[in-house]
Amino acid sequence: LGGRTQEIQRLIGRSIRAMLDDYNFGEFTVRLDCDVLQADGGTRTAAITGACVATVHAFDWMVSTGRLRTSPVRRRVAAVSVGVIGGEPRLDLDYPEDVAADVDMNVVMSSDGGGRFVEVQGTGEHGTFTRAELDRLLDIATAGLRQIDAAQRRTLELAASG
Repeated sequence: LGGRTQEIQRLIGRSIRAMLDDYNFGEFTVRLDCDVLQADGGTRTAAITGACVATVHAFDWMVSTGRLRTSPVRRRVAAVSVGVIGGEPRLDLDYPEDVAADVDMNVVMSSDGGGRFVEVQGTGEHGTFTRAELDRLLDIATAGLRQIDAAQRRTLELAASG
């Protein structure tokens, strides 16, 4: 595997591990297949967000079928990309935006109250950025991630109901 592929795999793995109560799922193995088809921030963050839903759903099924007594899931996680393009902060960069960004960040947060971060990766692609710009990007990411968290909750509620 190439360096970039390993970096993406490790980011997804760290994010999903942050959801779980250590390895309290006995002899079972968690294996997630996340296809990141384009190596921009949006696809890796979508992989994290989707893998979270799949993980919660899988452990809920294991509890409902008696394979586990309790779910090891302690929180959900979600991720989003943010960046600055032409001086304008943007949420959820697509590939052309990601490539053109002056500042590029991936932000992973947990569903725990208080806006707890799992990981923040930020780079001044074509220079530097200020603390105020960093704070603005984190504010934008946090607002977007609250919306994603609500969508995850609705999705999981629908899955549980039928």
